[in-house]
Amino acid sequence: MIEQGIAHYKEGKFEEALRVFELHLVSNPDDAAGLIYRARVYSRMGRFQDSLADFDRLLTSDPFDCDLISDRAVVLHLMSRNEEAISELDRAQNLEPKNPYRYASRAFLKDRIGDLHGALADYEIALELDPEDAISLNNKGMVEERLGYKSRSKKSFEKADELIGYKPKQPQSQQREDKTGSREIPITAPEKTDDVRISRSLTGGYIWDTIKALLSQSAARREFWHFLKNGLKRS
Repeated sequence: MIEQGIAHYKEGKFEEALRVFELHLVSNPDDAAGLIYRARVYSRMGRFQDSLADFDRLLTSDPFDCDLISDRAVVLHLMSRNEEAISELDRAQNLEPKNPYRYASRAFLKDRIGDLHGALADYEIALELDPEDAISLNNKGMVEERLGYKSRSKKSFEKADELIGYKPKQPQSQQREDKTGSREIPITAPEKTDDVRISRSLTGGYIWDTIKALLSQSAARREFWHFLKNGLKRS
């Protein structure tokens, strides 16, 4: 039964998903998966207090689950409780100081709330721990670009492109100019590479269009980015 609810959730059928999860939780009231997905559905429906209540309930049973802490931070951010959201991500990072994902998650939220220097510092730590994280490289490049660090931004984008095997296409006029050495070729964002879309546009709240697993990303990370990406569309 719960698999059907998860499928509805991923399809954006939140009313249907909620009915499935609530029915499932009647007979399995302490099922963690059911509570997690119900919390996520509540968030997508704008029922942030209900979502927070489910995450609080889950964390009462498992207070050191960093993935739950991160999900709860997203809900707090959607409620404009940003200091609390950052505090939660600080807690997750303190619990897992060698996990690059904790720094990347906090960097993304810092970027969202305008702390660009803090975001850049966290992305740099994340990349020290995992130099081949193309998502963090891409988003680090976006932060650097917004801070005016054009040369650093270009290098970050080039490295991200290299990691996902993307080679920007050059218009014929630019190809001719490049051969003469008279003009630097601008780097553009990939449209789609192996079902991974990375957007460098700052429009629409600068949320990337699709974030999926790159290289050896964990299932927990994929789920968090899916929750974060879709939840922030409301903000």
